[in-house]
Amino acid sequence: MNRKNFLKTSTGIVAAAALPFSSFTNKKQSIDMNAKKVILKKSLVFGMIDEDLSLADKFKLVKDLGFDGVELNSPNDFDTGEVLEAKEKSGIELPSVINKDHWSKPLSDPDPAVRAECIKSVATSLQDIKDYGGDTVLVVPGVVNDKVSYEQAYYQSQASIRELIPFVEKTGMQLALENVWNNFILSPLEAKRFIDEINHPLVGWYFDIGNILRYGWPEHWIETLQSRIMKLHMKEYSKEIMKNEGVWKGFGVELMEGDNNWPVVMKALNTIDYKGKWITAEVEGGDRERLLDVSQRMDKIINSN
Repeated sequence: MNRKNFLKTSTGIVAAAALPFSSFTNKKQSIDMNAKKVILKKSLVFGMIDEDLSLADKFKLVKDLGFDGVELNSPNDFDTGEVLEAKEKSGIELPSVINKDHWSKPLSDPDPAVRAECIKSVATSLQDIKDYGGDTVLVVPGVVNDKVSYEQAYYQSQASIRELIPFVEKTGMQLALENVWNNFILSPLEAKRFIDEINHPLVGWYFDIGNILRYGWPEHWIETLQSRIMKLHMKEYSKEIMKNEGVWKGFGVELMEGDNNWPVVMKALNTIDYKGKWITAEVEGGDRERLLDVSQRMDKIINSN
Protein backbone atom coordinates (compact mmCIF):
# COMPACT_ATOMS: atom_id res chain seq x y z
CA MET A 1 0.00 0.00 0.00
CA ASN A 2 1.44 3.39 -0.91
CA ARG A 3 1.36 6.40 1.34
CA LYS A 4 -1.52 8.13 -0.46
CA ASN A 5 -3.88 5.18 -0.22
CA PHE A 6 -2.81 4.34 3.32
CA LEU A 7 -3.66 7.85 4.51
CA LYS A 8 -7.08 7.65 2.85
CA THR A 9 -7.97 4.40 4.60
CA SER A 10 -6.54 4.89 8.09
CA THR A 11 -7.83 7.96 9.91
CA GLY A 12 -6.01 7.14 13.12
CA ILE A 13 -2.66 7.08 11.39
CA VAL A 14 -3.49 10.22 9.43
CA ALA A 15 -3.84 12.10 12.68
CA ALA A 16 -0.48 10.85 13.92
CA ALA A 17 1.43 11.20 10.69
CA ALA A 18 1.27 15.02 10.52
CA LEU A 19 2.29 16.53 7.18
CA PRO A 20 3.41 14.32 4.30
CA PHE A 21 7.14 13.95 3.97
CA SER A 22 6.93 15.25 0.41
CA SER A 23 5.70 18.62 1.66
CA PHE A 24 9.18 19.25 3.05
CA THR A 25 11.14 18.11 0.01
CA ASN A 26 11.75 21.57 -1.41
CA LYS A 27 11.53 23.60 1.77
CA LYS A 28 14.73 24.40 3.65
CA GLN A 29 14.34 25.61 7.24
CA SER A 30 17.10 27.55 8.92
CA ILE A 31 17.70 27.35 12.65
CA ASP A 32 15.21 29.64 14.42
CA MET A 33 16.76 30.70 17.71
CA ASN A 34 13.32 31.72 19.04
CA ALA A 35 11.52 28.50 18.10
CA LYS A 36 9.12 27.05 20.67
CA LYS A 37 10.88 24.55 22.91
CA VAL A 38 9.92 20.91 22.37
CA ILE A 39 9.21 18.73 25.38
CA LEU A 40 11.52 15.71 25.59
CA LYS A 41 11.24 12.58 27.70
CA LYS A 42 14.45 10.83 28.78
CA SER A 43 15.12 7.16 28.17
CA LEU A 44 18.14 4.85 28.28
CA VAL A 45 18.99 1.52 26.70
CA PHE A 46 18.35 -1.38 29.05
CA GLY A 47 21.91 -2.72 28.84
CA MET A 48 23.21 0.40 30.59
CA ILE A 49 21.64 -0.72 33.90
CA ASP A 50 24.47 -2.57 35.64
CA GLU A 51 22.88 -3.55 38.96
CA ASP A 52 21.95 -7.06 40.15
CA LEU A 53 18.22 -6.44 40.43
CA SER A 54 14.96 -7.90 39.17
CA LEU A 55 13.47 -6.43 36.03
CA ALA A 56 10.88 -4.50 38.04
CA ASP A 57 13.55 -3.12 40.38
CA LYS A 58 15.76 -2.10 37.47
CA PHE A 59 12.85 -0.20 35.98
CA LYS A 60 12.07 1.42 39.33
CA LEU A 61 15.72 2.37 39.83
CA VAL A 62 15.97 4.30 36.58
CA LYS A 63 12.57 5.88 37.18
CA ASP A 64 13.82 7.15 40.56
CA LEU A 65 16.96 8.48 38.84
CA GLY A 66 14.90 10.72 36.58
CA PHE A 67 14.41 8.61 33.46
CA ASP A 68 10.97 8.31 31.91
CA GLY A 69 11.61 5.24 29.77
CA VAL A 70 13.73 2.21 28.96
CA GLU A 71 14.62 0.85 25.52
CA LEU A 72 14.81 -2.95 25.38
CA ASN A 73 16.33 -5.18 22.72
CA SER A 74 13.92 -7.36 20.77
CA PRO A 75 13.29 -10.21 20.28
CA ASN A 76 14.30 -11.03 23.86
CA ASP A 77 13.89 -13.77 26.46
CA PHE A 78 11.60 -11.78 28.75
CA ASP A 79 8.06 -12.96 29.30
CA THR A 80 5.72 -10.23 28.06
CA GLY A 81 3.64 -10.49 31.21
CA GLU A 82 6.77 -9.96 33.32
CA VAL A 83 7.70 -6.88 31.30
CA LEU A 84 4.24 -5.37 31.61
CA GLU A 85 4.09 -6.08 35.34
CA ALA A 86 7.50 -4.43 35.84
CA LYS A 87 6.35 -1.47 33.76
CA GLU A 88 3.19 -1.03 35.81
CA LYS A 89 4.94 -1.36 39.18
CA SER A 90 7.70 1.10 38.30
CA GLY A 91 5.78 3.67 36.29
CA ILE A 92 8.41 3.48 33.54
CA GLU A 93 7.49 3.71 29.84
CA LEU A 94 8.75 1.48 27.03
CA PRO A 95 8.63 3.76 23.99
CA SER A 96 10.83 1.77 21.62
CA VAL A 97 12.87 -1.38 21.11
CA ILE A 98 16.10 -2.10 19.22
CA ASN A 99 15.92 -5.06 16.89
CA LYS A 100 18.75 -7.41 17.85
CA ASP A 101 19.32 -9.14 14.50
CA HIS A 102 19.81 -6.31 12.01
CA TRP A 103 23.62 -6.53 12.20
CA SER A 104 24.17 -10.29 12.12
CA LYS A 105 21.38 -10.86 9.57
CA PRO A 106 21.05 -7.53 7.75
CA LEU A 107 18.15 -6.54 5.54
CA SER A 108 20.69 -5.91 2.77
CA ASP A 109 22.27 -9.38 2.84
CA PRO A 110 22.66 -10.94 -0.64
CA ASP A 111 21.26 -14.23 0.68
CA PRO A 112 17.45 -14.17 0.59
CA ALA A 113 17.30 -16.67 3.45
CA VAL A 114 19.27 -14.29 5.69
CA ARG A 115 17.05 -11.38 4.73
CA ALA A 116 13.98 -13.48 5.49
CA GLU A 117 15.31 -14.22 8.98
CA CYS A 118 15.80 -10.51 9.64
CA ILE A 119 12.35 -9.65 8.33
CA LYS A 120 10.85 -12.28 10.63
CA SER A 121 12.84 -10.87 13.56
CA VAL A 122 11.75 -7.28 12.88
CA ALA A 123 8.14 -8.44 12.58
CA THR A 124 8.48 -9.93 16.07
CA SER A 125 9.93 -6.65 17.33
CA LEU A 126 6.95 -4.75 15.90
CA GLN A 127 4.58 -7.00 17.83
CA ASP A 128 6.73 -6.76 20.97
CA ILE A 129 6.68 -2.97 21.06
CA LYS A 130 2.93 -2.94 20.46
CA ASP A 131 2.50 -5.33 23.40
CA TYR A 132 4.74 -3.10 25.54
CA GLY A 133 2.64 -0.02 24.80
CA GLY A 134 5.31 1.78 22.78
CA ASP A 135 5.38 2.78 19.15
CA THR A 136 8.81 2.38 17.49
CA VAL A 137 11.27 -0.32 16.40
CA LEU A 138 14.86 0.71 15.64
CA VAL A 139 16.38 -1.06 12.65
CA VAL A 140 19.72 -0.64 10.87
CA PRO A 141 18.68 -0.45 7.21
CA GLY A 142 21.68 -2.24 5.69
CA VAL A 143 25.41 -2.88 5.74
CA VAL A 144 28.00 -2.19 3.01
CA ASN A 145 31.15 -4.33 3.04
CA ASP A 146 33.50 -6.13 0.67
CA LYS A 147 30.73 -8.57 -0.25
CA VAL A 148 27.83 -6.11 -0.57
CA SER A 149 28.19 -3.01 -2.75
CA TYR A 150 26.66 0.33 -1.84
CA GLU A 151 24.11 0.09 -4.65
CA GLN A 152 23.18 -3.47 -3.74
CA ALA A 153 22.66 -2.48 -0.12
CA TYR A 154 20.55 0.51 -1.09
CA TYR A 155 18.02 -1.29 -3.25
CA GLN A 156 18.01 -4.59 -1.38
CA SER A 157 17.40 -2.94 1.98
CA GLN A 158 14.58 -0.86 0.53
CA ALA A 159 13.02 -4.01 -0.90
CA SER A 160 13.27 -5.73 2.48
CA ILE A 161 11.72 -2.75 4.26
CA ARG A 162 8.83 -2.83 1.79
CA GLU A 163 8.30 -6.49 2.70
CA LEU A 164 7.89 -5.31 6.29
CA ILE A 165 5.13 -2.81 5.45
CA PRO A 166 2.30 -5.34 6.01
CA PHE A 167 3.63 -6.02 9.53
CA VAL A 168 4.01 -2.28 10.15
CA GLU A 169 0.41 -1.68 9.09
CA LYS A 170 -0.95 -4.66 11.00
CA THR A 171 0.60 -3.48 14.27
CA GLY A 172 0.39 0.27 13.62
CA MET A 173 3.94 0.59 14.90
CA GLN A 174 6.71 2.78 13.46
CA LEU A 175 9.81 1.39 11.77
CA ALA A 176 12.70 3.81 12.36
CA LEU A 177 16.00 3.42 10.50
CA GLU A 178 19.15 4.45 12.37
CA ASN A 179 22.36 6.03 11.10
CA VAL A 180 25.24 3.85 12.28
CA TRP A 181 28.80 3.13 11.16
CA ASN A 182 27.70 0.73 8.44
CA ASN A 183 29.42 2.45 5.45
CA PHE A 184 25.92 3.29 4.23
CA ILE A 185 23.68 6.38 3.91
CA LEU A 186 26.37 8.90 4.72
CA SER A 187 24.57 12.20 4.05
CA PRO A 188 21.29 13.75 5.24
CA LEU A 189 20.12 14.27 1.65
CA GLU A 190 20.52 10.56 0.94
CA ALA A 191 18.77 9.66 4.19
CA LYS A 192 15.83 11.87 3.21
CA ARG A 193 15.70 10.36 -0.27
CA PHE A 194 15.86 6.81 1.11
CA ILE A 195 12.83 7.43 3.34
CA ASP A 196 10.86 9.36 0.75
CA GLU A 197 11.31 6.60 -1.84
CA ILE A 198 9.78 4.09 0.59
CA ASN A 199 6.98 6.64 1.04
CA HIS A 200 5.09 5.36 4.07
CA PRO A 201 4.01 7.39 7.12
CA LEU A 202 5.14 4.71 9.56
CA VAL A 203 8.67 4.37 8.15
CA GLY A 204 11.10 7.08 9.19
CA TRP A 205 14.41 7.80 10.84
CA TYR A 206 15.88 7.01 14.26
CA PHE A 207 18.48 9.76 14.42
CA ASP A 208 21.63 9.08 16.44
CA ILE A 209 23.13 12.45 17.32
CA GLY A 210 26.57 11.18 18.32
CA ASN A 211 27.11 8.74 15.46
CA ILE A 212 27.07 11.54 12.90
CA LEU A 213 29.93 13.58 14.35
CA ARG A 214 32.59 11.49 12.65
CA TYR A 215 31.56 12.84 9.25
CA GLY A 216 29.00 15.59 9.75
CA TRP A 217 27.03 17.90 12.02
CA PRO A 218 23.84 16.63 13.69
CA GLU A 219 22.02 19.94 13.32
CA HIS A 220 22.40 19.69 9.53
CA TRP A 221 20.80 16.24 9.51
CA ILE A 222 17.98 17.45 11.76
CA GLU A 223 17.25 20.40 9.45
CA THR A 224 17.09 18.08 6.43
CA LEU A 225 15.24 15.10 7.89
CA GLN A 226 12.69 17.17 9.82
CA SER A 227 9.41 15.25 10.32
CA ARG A 228 11.05 12.03 9.18
CA ILE A 229 12.80 11.83 12.59
CA MET A 230 10.76 9.48 14.78
CA LYS A 231 13.12 9.00 17.73
CA LEU A 232 16.54 10.19 18.95
CA HIS A 233 19.61 8.49 20.38
CA MET A 234 21.98 10.62 22.44
CA LYS A 235 25.70 10.01 22.70
CA GLU A 236 28.89 12.07 22.56
CA TYR A 237 31.97 11.96 20.36
CA SER A 238 35.41 13.61 20.33
CA LYS A 239 37.19 14.22 17.05
CA GLU A 240 40.38 15.04 18.91
CA ILE A 241 40.40 11.64 20.61
CA MET A 242 39.53 10.06 17.27
CA LYS A 243 42.60 11.63 15.67
CA ASN A 244 44.96 10.69 18.48
CA GLU A 245 43.66 7.29 19.56
CA GLY A 246 41.45 5.88 16.77
CA VAL A 247 37.93 6.29 15.46
CA TRP A 248 36.18 4.06 18.01
CA LYS A 249 37.95 5.75 20.91
CA GLY A 250 36.12 8.96 20.00
CA PHE A 251 33.08 7.70 21.88
CA GLY A 252 35.10 7.57 25.10
CA VAL A 253 34.02 10.97 26.32
CA GLU A 254 31.24 12.07 28.64
CA LEU A 255 28.11 13.83 27.48
CA MET A 256 28.78 17.60 27.18
CA GLU A 257 32.55 16.99 26.92
CA GLY A 258 32.79 16.12 23.24
CA ASP A 259 32.16 17.93 19.97
CA ASN A 260 28.38 18.16 19.99
CA ASN A 261 27.18 21.75 20.08
CA TRP A 262 24.20 20.82 22.22
CA PRO A 263 22.47 24.24 22.32
CA VAL A 264 22.50 24.31 18.52
CA VAL A 265 21.28 20.70 18.32
CA MET A 266 18.42 21.43 20.72
CA LYS A 267 17.46 24.56 18.80
CA ALA A 268 17.41 22.55 15.59
CA LEU A 269 14.96 20.12 17.21
CA ASN A 270 12.83 23.08 18.28
CA THR A 271 12.89 24.54 14.78
CA ILE A 272 11.57 21.36 13.15
CA ASP A 273 9.09 20.91 16.03
CA TYR A 274 10.33 17.38 16.72
CA LYS A 275 7.29 15.20 17.46
CA GLY A 276 9.00 12.01 18.62
CA LYS A 277 8.92 13.04 22.31
CA TRP A 278 11.84 10.82 23.31
CA ILE A 279 15.62 11.15 23.54
CA THR A 280 17.41 7.95 24.61
CA ALA A 281 20.91 7.74 26.06
CA GLU A 282 23.14 5.10 24.48
CA VAL A 283 26.37 5.55 26.41
CA GLU A 284 28.50 3.60 28.86
CA GLY A 285 26.30 2.44 31.71
CA GLY A 286 27.00 1.40 35.26
CA ASP A 287 25.57 1.45 38.76
CA ARG A 288 23.06 3.95 40.13
CA GLU A 289 25.66 6.65 40.71
CA ARG A 290 26.80 6.41 37.10
CA LEU A 291 23.24 6.43 35.78
CA LEU A 292 22.36 9.44 37.94
CA ASP A 293 25.26 11.32 36.37
CA VAL A 294 23.99 10.42 32.88
CA SER A 295 20.48 11.55 33.83
CA GLN A 296 21.73 14.89 35.12
CA ARG A 297 23.88 15.50 32.05
CA MET A 298 20.87 14.77 29.85
CA ASP A 299 18.85 17.34 31.79
CA LYS A 300 21.51 19.98 31.21
CA ILE A 301 21.62 19.21 27.50
CA ILE A 302 17.86 19.25 27.10
CA ASN A 303 17.71 22.63 28.86
CA SER A 304 20.78 24.05 27.12
CA ASN A 305 18.80 26.27 24.78
